[in-house]
Amino acid sequence: MNTLSDWLAHCERLHPKTIDMGLDRVRAVAVRMGLEFACPVITVAGTNGKGSTCAMLEAILLEAGYRTGLYTSPHLVHFEERCRVRGDIVQADALVASFAVVELARQQGGEPISLTYFEFTTLAILHLLAASTLDVVILEVGLGGRLDAVNLIDTDCAVITSIDLDHTELLGNDREKIGFEKAGIMRAGKPVVVSDPVPPQSVSDHAAAVGADLWRLGRDFNFSGDKQQWRFATSAERGARRYAGMAYPALRGANQLVNAAGVLAALAALRGRLPVTAQAVRVGLSQVELPGRFQIVPGQPTLVLDVAHNPHSVAALAANLDAMGFYPCTHAIFGVMADKDLAAMLDRIAPLIDRWYCTDLPLARAAKAADLVSQLRASPAGRGGLATAFFACESPAQALQQAVKAADPADRIVVFGSFHTVGGVLQAGLPRLGAAHLKA
Repeated sequence: MNTLSDWLAHCERLHPKTIDMGLDRVRAVAVRMGLEFACPVITVAGTNGKGSTCAMLEAILLEAGYRTGLYTSPHLVHFEERCRVRGDIVQADALVASFAVVELARQQGGEPISLTYFEFTTLAILHLLAASTLDVVILEVGLGGRLDAVNLIDTDCAVITSIDLDHTELLGNDREKIGFEKAGIMRAGKPVVVSDPVPPQSVSDHAAAVGADLWRLGRDFNFSGDKQQWRFATSAERGARRYAGMAYPALRGANQLVNAAGVLAALAALRGRLPVTAQAVRVGLSQVELPGRFQIVPGQPTLVLDVAHNPHSVAALAANLDAMGFYPCTHAIFGVMADKDLAAMLDRIAPLIDRWYCTDLPLARAAKAADLVSQLRASPAGRGGLATAFFACESPAQALQQAVKAADPADRIVVFGSFHTVGGVLQAGLPRLGAAHLKA
């Protein structure tokens, strides 16, 4: 196995399950690797807003002069997007050596330890980051928190973003159970910043149980804003740190202020180890980039890319689309996993869509485009005539081609439902998407 592609294919064959919750196997391999970090670690969990929170943390800390490492998942187009060192996506060749280290550790002691694709690749990226002489590492939890492979690493500051229903078959069927899973990233005596405005009680209860230093939105920190600017402050008990007259973050959407407030609270909690200036905060937030999060691509028709893939994130997307103003026709390119709550996802956004282009996705657990069309036609929006056309497409690229052909210059095309839906459109190589849009 000489290339990253070889290693990724190897990882896909090792374990009988795609997702196998538990830390025993992956911890055993990590111990053999001697995996540890010599710098502060920030771990981010939550249902939505994790990627945006990580991107804003990275942008501000880079602007402050720190050597940053970042691990996020999943990727949009290329696997290497999951890891950035000092702001740059790692090269495929740089990952190969770390994959070999994981394999060697996995094979030690006789019977090889079976790892899922996510567990193996997480260990490889963590190994690369640990060997990169960094000042701070930012880790995004893949799924849940308590039993996620990222949780092998003890965090110096945990951030928990919005909590809502998703992956209920694995994490529980209500917010209290899901909150408990997210809270598993907390550590005794370490700060945990909760940016969800109304978090489940299980989050506060777990912080008290493990002795974590809980920072709550509305109690320990707060934010406010109008159409021109926004402000942030911590409470007097937390040192009364304030930022006023700030421009909105470069990431679009009203929901990004909640994420940004959590970011600034985390930096306030770590100011003794990672001090940042007000200028670094302002510049970092003004320059942050993250493809696929309410990303508006210049051109005609207007193209909106959003990885919204559960009811909570789709509701935020609908609110942001509504705020864009009038468009004669909105075309939706939509592909989604079959286990999602489709009815709840459509409840908010269907009234905004005139034409649907449903797409197959290259995963066994993805919903079939033809099935999505049938469900859309049977939905209240379909029966009520709010949408005028429904199409089943073989791929996101084909769906985009059809939508662009049908759309007038003044129309809007929205791509959402899954990372694979947005990634498939990006992979099509749109002429209007320059290097900046494909950076992450």
